[in-house]
Amino acid sequence: MTAQLVSAERLKKTDKILFIAHLALGDFTYLQNCFQAFAQAFPHIKIHIWVDEVRRTDKAAAWPFLKKYALYDWLAECPFVAKIYQQTYSPALFEQSIVEAQQQDYPLVVSLSTLRPPMYAKLARQISPRGFVAGMRKPAGILALHKRLAYRKLDASFNPDGVADPGVHISAVYAAWFKRLFGMESTPSSRLPFVRIPERWDRYAQEQLKLWNFERDNAQSVYPAKLIFINPYAKTHKRCWPLERVVELVSALRAEDAYKDTRFIVNVVPEEMPHAKAFFGGQALGRLQLFSAQDNFFQLPAMLRECDLIISVETAVMHLANAVHVPVIALMRQKNPEWAPIDKENSSVITTANRRDWVKAITVAQVIAVLHQQ
Repeated sequence: MTAQLVSAERLKKTDKILFIAHLALGDFTYLQNCFQAFAQAFPHIKIHIWVDEVRRTDKAAAWPFLKKYALYDWLAECPFVAKIYQQTYSPALFEQSIVEAQQQDYPLVVSLSTLRPPMYAKLARQISPRGFVAGMRKPAGILALHKRLAYRKLDASFNPDGVADPGVHISAVYAAWFKRLFGMESTPSSRLPFVRIPERWDRYAQEQLKLWNFERDNAQSVYPAKLIFINPYAKTHKRCWPLERVVELVSALRAEDAYKDTRFIVNVVPEEMPHAKAFFGGQALGRLQLFSAQDNFFQLPAMLRECDLIISVETAVMHLANAVHVPVIALMRQKNPEWAPIDKENSSVITTANRRDWVKAITVAQVIAVLHQQ
């Protein structure tokens, strides 16, 4: 049996820990369980999290969107997270954050960063010159001297790709990381995503639906009006679904008796809202509203929880659908099956036919066929 990297004795003496990670919303949806379990296992240790912005840039025009990253709102509401480093989106703020973290004199720093692990090994040691530093270590070729030198800054390390069985869900991978690091055991049921939505954002969603006249239909009709949430946006074009497909889907469903009165909410990332308004403004589609969580992350899960069905490309929305217990149809490439929604009973996954296909290869007919099966 492999010994845990951070000894029980060291954990007993530690009063705070810094986790370094380049977190996307999807990452945190499942890592959140690990952080919560760590807090329960070691209640004397305060958890601090460094959220490293991989899109860090010196271009000031990009800063407003990076500064309002929705994950920060979610982290701020987590009772088991004591401190967040979230100003790492510009080179100057990154350096200031390093100085701030150094002043904490962390006894324990753990890097959970799988992208450019040598860089994060050096960052962890820079933040904590005297503490115990653990992190990811991927194989480095014989000529990659700079990588091997960077890994020497770690007191303990492991290959993130080698601790879990091949083909398991990403939540099981993360659980395996924490077992390797801290000896923590977990069960599959403890890895289901969750989100605690503050009451004010539940009220916001209900009031917004009322303004749109999208309130739940309580009429005892043969085909009660449904509320369907469609998310065609992801961070990369390879995972997006064309807006033309959204229009085609809405039009095709409206032609069916069971969906003729359906209301649709189309999720739009904030920076794409002007383009989306212009596009849908010329489509003459009734009972369709564009939505964006402009003010706070919790606007999104609060709105998702009000819906009857969620249709989403492979991004955080499909994982949040599981967290709020609403059925989801996920549109995915073949590339990352470990990121499929974890709740199989409430999730249907449509995968592209070929490994090299982008999500746009998935047709409206495929989505409707899954709807009919449900």
